[in-house]
Amino acid sequence: MKPAFSSWPDFFAMGGYAFYVWLAVACTLIPLAGLVLHTLIQRHRLLNDIRQRQSRERRILTAKQKKAASEAAGEMQ
Repeated sequence: MKPAFSSWPDFFAMGGYAFYVWLAVACTLIPLAGLVLHTLIQRHRLLNDIRQRQSRERRILTAKQKKAASEAAGEMQ
């Protein structure tokens, strides 16, 4: 089996079609990299939002429990 290109410079030249080939590669890889980056950023934001909501719910529950406990203590006296 004979290799398609005899050297690395021949590989990068792509038989005279390097501009079109590497432009197509760039037009594929750049959006894919952007998509991966966007997905990671959205994941980070979503996890932060979930943490904030859980924290808020815990604070609300604690406040309700304290209020109920103080009302119960006030009724007993």
